[in-house]
Amino acid sequence: DAGERVREFKSSPKQTPKMFDSTGASSLMKEGSRHYSGLEEAMCRNIDACKQLSSMTRSALGPHGMNKMVINHLEKLFITSDAATIIRETDVHHPAAKMIAQAAKMQENECGDGTNLLISMAGELMQQAQDLITMGLHPSEILIGYEKAAKKSMELLDSLDSYTSENMRDHAELTRLIKGPIASKQFGLEDFLAGLISEASIHAMPQGNIGGFSTENVRVQKILGGGIYDSEVVHGMVVTRGSMTSVRRCTDCKVAVFNTNIEMQQGETKGTVLMKNAEDLLNYTKGEEEAFENFVKGLAEAGIEVVVGSGSMSELAQHYFEKYHIYAVKIMSKWELKRIARAVGATPIVKLVTPSPDELGFANEVAFKEISSQWCTIFRRDQDENKMATIVLRGSTTAMLDDTERAIDNGVSTVKTLIRNPKVLAGAGATELWLGQQIQKFAKEQPGLDQYAVEKFGVSYEVIPRTLAENAGLKAEKVLADLNAKSVESSAFGIDVSDGEVKNAMEASIFDSWETKSWALKLCFDVVITILRVDQIIMSKPSGGPKMDQAARRPDGYDE
Repeated sequence: DAGERVREFKSSPKQTPKMFDSTGASSLMKEGSRHYSGLEEAMCRNIDACKQLSSMTRSALGPHGMNKMVINHLEKLFITSDAATIIRETDVHHPAAKMIAQAAKMQENECGDGTNLLISMAGELMQQAQDLITMGLHPSEILIGYEKAAKKSMELLDSLDSYTSENMRDHAELTRLIKGPIASKQFGLEDFLAGLISEASIHAMPQGNIGGFSTENVRVQKILGGGIYDSEVVHGMVVTRGSMTSVRRCTDCKVAVFNTNIEMQQGETKGTVLMKNAEDLLNYTKGEEEAFENFVKGLAEAGIEVVVGSGSMSELAQHYFEKYHIYAVKIMSKWELKRIARAVGATPIVKLVTPSPDELGFANEVAFKEISSQWCTIFRRDQDENKMATIVLRGSTTAMLDDTERAIDNGVSTVKTLIRNPKVLAGAGATELWLGQQIQKFAKEQPGLDQYAVEKFGVSYEVIPRTLAENAGLKAEKVLADLNAKSVESSAFGIDVSDGEVKNAMEASIFDSWETKSWALKLCFDVVITILRVDQIIMSKPSGGPKMDQAARRPDGYDE
């Protein structure tokens, strides 16, 4: 009967499927999957990860920020205080912290600076949110308050006291505007480096529309030896390769770029050759040599005075280039070859044939120069789309040269940002302190529980002037008290870390780009609100095989 069949089914030796062994969300997923939910497990874990990431870079904020020693997955050493480099070379795996790292990368791509502001501010907002949760405030009230405060912050940013430059081609003016971002990376060298960047950028600016300025037209060439103050700006593109011939200088010359080895063509078949006398030996490669000489002669007859080759350049090729007075340069890097082709307006050719007029480039000057016993070739072309400047950077160690190059890259990116929007704000923590005070006043006007979140949002702004003071070895509480007293007079008062005094940042020429600050705060608010909306973390079991992010990663220095 039915009862016997039920008893028979219950006593069956078949095992119950594993999915029925567990309960809750884990019963829906494969074995090895993880699931976290609730304030303690999900939200607080995310907040802790973001705070940890922020604490890594916060001590590197400002002119007196400490350096970090980072060794990446390729065992390349970085010693830097640049937050973008620290985050990029650190493999961040926590999903919430990775979101902040992605926001920092977007900030770096957009403005080239302001990444530490974004990360430090995000970490502090997370800390304040955790305090509110501990007090018993519901996350939805925190989110409403944060969204109100973020919107109000962006409105206040537009109304701040600012300065707008009228002439971006003025060397002294541009140097003054970009000094602040450089001081945060290379304190003590900001005057000298800002002068170099201004000179190089102004030379690379198009004569007509200044908006066509490209950061690619300002290059950095590092040469070991000497000191930073031996660095100089060279009008043109500098490559650390000399001429393979005795020709040392060409003016108003045509340039051919070959993306192949420049050597005598060999037959594809290999055979045994029987030579009966000395004449056979002399005539063995006569045909190939004549063909190669005709090729070089054709280049000379086409008016080509400079040849750039990729890879090897045979002794026979050097002999004929010398015979026809052609300046020959051998470039080993295909990326550098592309940049040279772009600098002179040439098209790289993959076969040893005489280039057509459309494929040829032109240079106002190609010259050989020796810099600190390093042979260099300078390519200079004065047309708008090809005007380039190179900052020849000198230094005693590779790590110092790399870090100074990053500071220069930030400075050039700031020039590009200022060309887009020449509006600047007071630096030295003045803008953040004033915004924080205004948001705290705004909080008192809010009727609901979200006023506590708005107030904490305003308090979070104090992390920037506080960190600047702490990193400079000053008493943060005293500095903040002085700043709060002075900020009643103006929104431009900040902390000058060089002497520890509270000064008007505008008068002291400590500026921050309005666009850089705007993007940093906007991205920071977006990522913080996104992370705080998460109440569950669902992680599937990782698949086998190599990790895609490691396998797909390019070596350092690989660029387009």
